[in-house]
Amino acid sequence: MELALTEEQLMIKDTARQFADSELAPNAATLDEHEGRDKLLANLRALAELGFMGLNVEAQYGGTEAGVVAFSAAITELARGCASTAVTVSVTNMVAEVIQAVGNEDQKTTYLPRICSGEYPAAGFCLTESGAGSDPAAMRTRAVRDGDEWVINGSKIYITSAEYAGCFVVWAVTDPDAPKGKGISCFIVDNGLAGIDISKPEDKMGQRGSATNVVNFTDCRVPASALMGQEGQGFKVAVGELAGGRIGVGSLALGIGQAALDYARDYMGEREQFNAKIGSFQGLQWMLADRYTELEAARLLLMQAAWNKQQGLEFGTSASMAKLFASEKANDACYSALQIMGGAGYIREYPLERMARDVRITSIYEGTSEIQRVIIARDLLKNTL
Repeated sequence: MELALTEEQLMIKDTARQFADSELAPNAATLDEHEGRDKLLANLRALAELGFMGLNVEAQYGGTEAGVVAFSAAITELARGCASTAVTVSVTNMVAEVIQAVGNEDQKTTYLPRICSGEYPAAGFCLTESGAGSDPAAMRTRAVRDGDEWVINGSKIYITSAEYAGCFVVWAVTDPDAPKGKGISCFIVDNGLAGIDISKPEDKMGQRGSATNVVNFTDCRVPASALMGQEGQGFKVAVGELAGGRIGVGSLALGIGQAALDYARDYMGEREQFNAKIGSFQGLQWMLADRYTELEAARLLLMQAAWNKQQGLEFGTSASMAKLFASEKANDACYSALQIMGGAGYIREYPLERMARDVRITSIYEGTSEIQRVIIARDLLKNTL
């Protein structure tokens, strides 16, 4: 594996950082107050124009073809400026990759250009249900064939960007008599169809600028052509894309953690106590050194997982390792940064308390840290048990 980024990857990373600094960071606190939605949507359109909504999508469908390593680097930089925007970009790329991987040619030519161009501000990944979170195979949403249509009934929760998504990838049980996880199929569904109801956004602890909604399907009719891939094979698709999504979440966590440490480091050069800059105190120096070292290790784990995926190698376990380590250590970084700043870090005038709230979810969504440990251990022990 080449540890240095290519010229193209560096250009994408630098572009993401410049956009995050100039456009995302100034709006992050406003979004946290549930305001600034117009600016968010404008930024999403601008990011699409820059090629960030289809980083691993083929050029013939409007994508950038930059690859998974570039995607990881870009999400990290965007998250430095605004985690709420970065998660929208990450999930939208995830949906685009599902369509590219299992959609037929008509589905790809219909939806991918709309996602990549920004015609759709975002796209939604409808998998999680109230009784099917860590265990998605337990989903209860049903799709029943009725002539040339499928009729979908059920409810999906915690759906990122649902209220302004142009389309959804939706998982539903099509064969209730099949063994668990074997009768699930995957559909591409236009937002706005009759029978789709989207709740008001959840009032969350962090990443408050990113809409998270319940999506209810009540006798929602979609054409038979909405089925993606083979009937009954949707669970395999979901598992594979969740593994890829973990690279995005780990990269997002890394960006938040780096932004928090950078802010605390600058503060250490300004704040004085006991007639000295607090950056001269060895206890704080060691705290900073440990957290930066951990985040650099997280970056290397993420690059390994991204490279494996990009090369077509098995990447599920490496993605789980990267997501587990990056999200846990980014949480540590944010809390250490807040501790370095003391009382100032707890005040909303400074961004540390927002970053500490934003980073917390990264060890929960796309599979909790506990689930990642199950996945990793299962792989380690597969030949022994």
